[in-house]
Amino acid sequence: MKRFVQTLEKIQMTLGIVFLTVFFAVILLQIVTRHLGISILWTEEVANYSFIWAMFMGAAVMVNRREHFNFDFFQRKLKGKNRVFLNIFNDLVLIAFNVCIFFLGIIVVREFWNYTWATFPEMQMGYIWLAIPVMAGTMLIYSFSHLLNHIQSLKEKEVRA
Repeated sequence: MKRFVQTLEKIQMTLGIVFLTVFFAVILLQIVTRHLGISILWTEEVANYSFIWAMFMGAAVMVNRREHFNFDFFQRKLKGKNRVFLNIFNDLVLIAFNVCIFFLGIIVVREFWNYTWATFPEMQMGYIWLAIPVMAGTMLIYSFSHLLNHIQSLKEKEVRA
């Protein structure tokens, strides 16, 4: 499971970097062309949608790295089993939240799949909205992986005690 999660994180980081690079390149293109008095209509949409994908991929990676959602004050104060129980609680909250986001994301994708971009009528908006269930699904995988690790560490501590 650990190797799968690491590979998944690398894929998401790569996707996030690609979309962020597209975002910056398109913004630079937009700045240069506006300075030259040329108007390129598609740059705003491409910048917005690539930024959405970059941020959603990054948010999922942050969950895997435990830098996204946490009760930090309590994490610093608690030790031993209590800290593990807090981590399990955090994982369960994230799992519940991401199950909701995943299913709502699927509904949004279905609802808006056939909508099109204003500047690229051939492009369907469903590809943009697909970022929501992809993010939530990978957050679920990461949270389940963390939950299993915390339960395993709790069992190990009980065996040692």
